[in-house]
Formats: sequence, structure tokens, C-alpha cells
Amino acid sequence: MEKQLSRRMNTTLNQVVPSSILAFNDKIVKIPDIIKLTLGEPDFNTPQHIKDAGIRSIENNESHYTPSSGRLDLRQAMSDYLAQKYDVHYDPETEIVATIGATGGIFAGLTAVLNPGDEVLIPVPIFPLYIPITIMNGAKPVYIDTSKTDFILQPEDLATALDKHPKVKAIVLNYPTNPTGVTYSLSQLQKLAAVIRNYPIFVLSDEIYSELSYEQKHVSIAKLLPEQTILLNGVSKSHAMTGWRIGILAAPKQIMPKIAMIHQLMSTNAAAVSQAAALEAFKNGPDDALPMRKEYQRRRDFLIPKLKKLGFGVQKPAGAFYLFCKIPESFQLNSFDFCVKLAEEAKVAVIPGASFPGGEGYFRLSYAAGFDQLKEAVARLEKFVEAHR
Repeated sequence: MEKQLSRRMNTTLNQVVPSSILAFNDKIVKIPDIIKLTLGEPDFNTPQHIKDAGIRSIENNESHYTPSSGRLDLRQAMSDYLAQKYDVHYDPETEIVATIGATGGIFAGLTAVLNPGDEVLIPVPIFPLYIPITIMNGAKPVYIDTSKTDFILQPEDLATALDKHPKVKAIVLNYPTNPTGVTYSLSQLQKLAAVIRNYPIFVLSDEIYSELSYEQKHVSIAKLLPEQTILLNGVSKSHAMTGWRIGILAAPKQIMPKIAMIHQLMSTNAAAVSQAAALEAFKNGPDDALPMRKEYQRRRDFLIPKLKKLGFGVQKPAGAFYLFCKIPESFQLNSFDFCVKLAEEAKVAVIPGASFPGGEGYFRLSYAAGFDQLKEAVARLEKFVEAHR
């Protein structure tokens, strides 16, 4: 009976696989004395004033259902935050949903707009989550390789892809980008927007790393294409609140009812205590990311020359907390085998580039780790490279 039932599962799931990032992390985490530079999670703690708000919420017995889209005062604070930071404007009553992290927003946004047979443009390399969600909705991912253009999507490549694929329903943008750390300037976004506005497609813009943009102020494409954009943001990276699971989904009121319905069917509502903490983050901690960002930048600037000296190709990231490093051809190893060898011999754990569509030949190093750990990791990398010269 078990075998018979296992063959009666949702067959669409045969086309998707669990996260290889988590699988690889689980594989190497048991190695003694390993330095983990793998997962994309801030190594800072949630600021104390936000934790205090969560504690007060528990003590005040805020343990009941909230409105499905989130507390109205939270959605108002989200609206104010987006307006203050990025000059994008949303009605908190009709155009914002508090989701279960940005992940919940990705699922709700794509599920609400996709029909079987649709296509979704996805510039790669990119965080892979968008792909299985696309497939589970019966749609097809279409990749645009950005490896030859410094990992920046070019307007002419976008236009070519749109002309070749008339079934495209949406394009995914994620910037600052996981895994490369690249981001887009106002000028670059204006050129992309000039192409996109000629087509009846949605833009799913995942801007969860917006507050970790180093040399330039983050610009949201929602400012340029408000009618077409489904905007994602949240507190996970900006306020070191990954475990609290609160994201922002903002979209035009004409399409929000269906998105909000998907969110409601998925989860009823985000946890009440997490909403209370996020309210504090948005209202009284809009700049909590500044000291974190400064430290991430210090780590980035320490690592890049060290890795380049060792022969790794490294493009300077403009945001987030990742380095996407080219593996020297002298190793003659694919990214998975290289990363296994590095973990076993040097006891340094990074994520194989192949875990990201279009990322073979690279590895992703997360510098959301203590400075002493990063210095020790560099020392181990130096010995590893020397041993294989």
C-alpha cells in the first residue's frame, strides 16, 4: 500500500528537488572544526528594542489571530517605511500584506499570477527558490544568462528574451542579488523599465537585501513600474530577524485581492508576536541595518584582495553579504567536488555555484560570519591553494 500511495503523489513535484544549499550545508556541517561560510543569515542578533517588543507582546497575551493580511498598524508602518526609504507609496489597507518572510511573498505572488503554460523570465545566477515555485504552478522558468555581463541583466538581452517567449507572464528580479551581490543603479533600472513597460507582464522584485546596499542608495523598480511590480521586502536581513518570519508584499490594489487570498489560504496570518516585533522594527528601528552594513562592508573589503591573491576570480559585490568566486581552472573540478574537497581538507565550508542556476564554476562565500572566523578561513584557504599548486 505504501508503494502504491507513493505513486499517487502530486506528479509536478517530480520536477523539483529540495534545496541543494541546505542539503550541502547538512552534508558538511558535521565535519569537526569546520568554518561555515554557507547560509545566508546575518550573524548579528535582533536589536534589543525589537526583542523587547516581542516580549511585551507575549506578556500582553497577543496570541490570537490577526487580520489575514497583518495588523493594520503594522501595514501602516510598512507603508511608511517603504515611502521613507525608497519613495514608493502603497495604501496599507489595500496594497500591503505581511507575509511569512519574503519566501511567503514569493509563493503568494507567483501563485496568484501564473497559469499552467505561462513562462517566467529568471536572470541567472540567482537564488533558486523562484524556480520550483514556478514549476509547481505549472509554468516554465526561462533563464537569461548574465555571467558575461558582470551578472547585470542587460536591456537588450531582456528585450530579446521577451520577443522570443510570448508566453512570459512575469520576470523575477532580485537585487542586491543572492548569490553575486550585484545591484542596479537608477540608470540601469530605467533602461530595464523602458523595455518591461511595453509588455503586459508582472515584475516580481525581491528586494530583501535593500538595506545592505553599500556604495549607492537602493532604488526600487516599483518606483518606475508601480502598476506592474509585485514588491517584496522585509526584516530578515535588515534587522537580523530571519527566524521571526515577517516579509512585506506590496502590489497595486487591482491585483492584491488574489495575492492576499493565496496568502490567507497558505497561512491564515503571520504570527502575532512576530508582527508586534516587526512593528517596532519599522517604526523605531528603520536604520538598524546601518552598523551591520558597515561591518559587512569591512569584511568584504578584507576578503576580496585576499581571495584575488590566491587566484580566485571575485567581482566586488555592491550589496548583500556574499562573494561569488570563480574557481581557478587549475583545480579541474566542478563546483560541488571543489567545495567538498575544500571542506574536507581545509575545513572551510562554502556553497557550490551549481546550487544556483547558471552558477557552475563558482562558489558562494557568505561573509555573515565573525571577522576572526574570516581571517582563519583565509589562512586555511592559503594553505589549501598552496597544497594544490
